[in-house]
Amino acid sequence: MNKKAIIIGLILAVAVGGGFLYRSTQTGNSGVKHAEHKDEKADVHKEEKEGDHKKEKEGHEGHDEHGEVGSVKMTAELQKQNGVVVAAAKKQQLAGSISATGKVEANADRIAHVSPRISGKIVAVRASLGDSVSSGQALATLDSVELGEALGRYHQSKTKLALAQSNMDRIKGLVEKKIAARKDILQAETDYKTAQTELHTDEERLSLYGVAIADLKGDNHKRPLLPVRSPISGTITEKHAIVGELSDPSKSLYTVADLSSVWVLVDINEKDLSKVRKGQGAIVIVGAFPDRKLRGRITYIADLVDESTRTVKARIEVANPGRKLKPEMFATVELALAADAPPVLVVPEDALQDLDGKKVVFVAENETEFAARPVQVGRTAAGMVEIVSGLKEGENYAIKGSFILKSEVKKGEVIDEHGHGK
Repeated sequence: MNKKAIIIGLILAVAVGGGFLYRSTQTGNSGVKHAEHKDEKADVHKEEKEGDHKKEKEGHEGHDEHGEVGSVKMTAELQKQNGVVVAAAKKQQLAGSISATGKVEANADRIAHVSPRISGKIVAVRASLGDSVSSGQALATLDSVELGEALGRYHQSKTKLALAQSNMDRIKGLVEKKIAARKDILQAETDYKTAQTELHTDEERLSLYGVAIADLKGDNHKRPLLPVRSPISGTITEKHAIVGELSDPSKSLYTVADLSSVWVLVDINEKDLSKVRKGQGAIVIVGAFPDRKLRGRITYIADLVDESTRTVKARIEVANPGRKLKPEMFATVELALAADAPPVLVVPEDALQDLDGKKVVFVAENETEFAARPVQVGRTAAGMVEIVSGLKEGENYAIKGSFILKSEVKKGEVIDEHGHGK
């Protein structure tokens, strides 16, 4: 009985010990597997970080420190054929300027409205629209009753003066012979001077009407006609004279304008008033002659600011050789400012191109390769643009032909998009 109990106890002890050993083994294996899984995740994360870093590094290697957005290769022969010219970037003084728009007008100080001095009927028209006329030239002729009356008085005064002179001479002879008294000659001299004054008054009246006294000599029997003369030399810009119509001093028959110089009226922004002064130089360009730059100067600046546009009117007087500038033409005006004391790095406007939304210049990496380098631009004046950053003094760049280089860059992008390498 005791021996049987001992055997049963040994069997139970072995069973309990085996279960404990199995649980311990499973727990250890699970910890090892968890550790191994944790190490695998760490390795994967490390590889992803290294891959991202590698990609970032490769991305930086695709652009150098200047951030070029494209490049193109072109042989020296092709450069010559396409007009690509390379030059070193230089600094120079850049004069500032103010751009404004304006309109050409006739010089108001050189315009004349031609009308008769007295009423009359137009019997002849001697000039037409667009004709060039000289000062004193007769443009039309009028038949005037008032002129006839003035001519009648003139002839009467002329005859009266002749009689007064003859009478004075006769009395002088009688006084010398002591036939007439001294008071008689004094009266004769007074009558002569009165007749002389009346004739002078009639001559002045005719001259005021536009009749030259020299034209009246030996012309007493002709019908009196009134010439209407131009007071200035210039071009006829308006004509209202028609044969058979009545005209009077209130009606302008012609407008004559001297277009050898014209005015350009421009609007100056209120913020730029401190930079503008009377006598300042200006360059005027019109759309009809874009390559012709005409020089003028400011002769007037208004004292009032327009409430709606916040601008001030300024007047520029411009010489007009060949009468190229016509009234009512629109014009672009550049008002030159004083040049800056320190020189700045500049490039011609044609050297700048727009590429991928950036302003770029094509920098020569070597004799056959150009890189499109983004630049920051500043002021523009006289066809030159200030480069604030992106280009250094002395660096070679395409001063001409940059558009051809840009086209080559864009052509390369199109090829790449279709899956074909350059």
